[in-house]
Amino acid sequence: MKPVYTAAVVGGGAGGSLSMAALAASERFELLALADISHAARAAASERYPALQTFGDHRQMLASTPVDVVCVATWPPSHLEVTTDALALPLRGILVEKPLADTAASGRQVLQMIKARRLPMAVPHGLLVADHSRQVLELVRSGAIGELKLVEIQCSGWDIINAGIHWLDFFVALTQGAPVAYVMAACDASTRTYRDGMQVETLAVTYAQTVDGVRVVMQTGDYVQTSEPLKDTLFRLIGTRGTLDFYGWEPRYRLLNADYPQGQIVEVTPGPRSAHQRHLEHLAEQMDRDTPDYSIAEGSLLALEMCEAAYLSGRSGGVPVRLPLADFVMPQPVDWQPGLPYSGQGGGRNGRTLPPKP
Repeated sequence: MKPVYTAAVVGGGAGGSLSMAALAASERFELLALADISHAARAAASERYPALQTFGDHRQMLASTPVDVVCVATWPPSHLEVTTDALALPLRGILVEKPLADTAASGRQVLQMIKARRLPMAVPHGLLVADHSRQVLELVRSGAIGELKLVEIQCSGWDIINAGIHWLDFFVALTQGAPVAYVMAACDASTRTYRDGMQVETLAVTYAQTVDGVRVVMQTGDYVQTSEPLKDTLFRLIGTRGTLDFYGWEPRYRLLNADYPQGQIVEVTPGPRSAHQRHLEHLAEQMDRDTPDYSIAEGSLLALEMCEAAYLSGRSGGVPVRLPLADFVMPQPVDWQPGLPYSGQGGGRNGRTLPPKP
């Protein structure tokens, strides 16, 4: 019989609620406790899970209720602190919500601390385990649309850090973790929008390219007109022999290739387990074997680095931000305004006589 692991959750918001529901639904876990600074969040959790212990401070919970697994589901700027506190316990495993932190540097610290303990880890990116998006990944990897060249993402009502972290993580999975050469972005902040505790863009376009030339173009913002009516999210994957569209969390996709020249809509019946439950049960399997798997966490860290690079580029007028971020130095501003007439003075180079591409 497989072991049952005790678990506690820090943060009772959206991510924490998904973890609590998954832990309660799984035969592999026993949900014991929740910590959240919000009385309303604690009360809602107690009503749903009457046996749950609740705390207003996560350190008090960790000290009084030792568990095998901690799920870190607070807002991103606190992930490093909460993870550090959780790792003071003799844990068997840990789940850290995405994004791993509010910056790539902090996210890297989170991952490095967990790796130093050889602690099994989960980062619950739902598209990596949903039935329809798993089929999309398998189709792309099997060559159903030829060689992948471009991923276009359109997303209304969301932003780079809160949704784009999912979308760019899926791009990382599509390209099997290929290194990203650079990220460029334009971000409009005119409406002073905030979401899930983070300042976000009104409208943005993010462009990135892997070192071997696969592109992603992502449009996000409060109101984005998508190419397909009644769809708030659209992924369009373009290959050398076809295209594949899907619609975020909707359990369907559209394949167009030589076998389906008119396009074929494929409806996928979702399995009974939620994405969080699937990730947590994969975590349990890692703990059973005492064999950590950091592949999802490493992909999530690259996606976070791309998100941070997009915002850095947007704040800097669209400068290409080269990865890794740790090696990037922001260039000095230049007094050159593309689109204005060239006066013939002030230096510059003639674009008609550029040397061959290196």
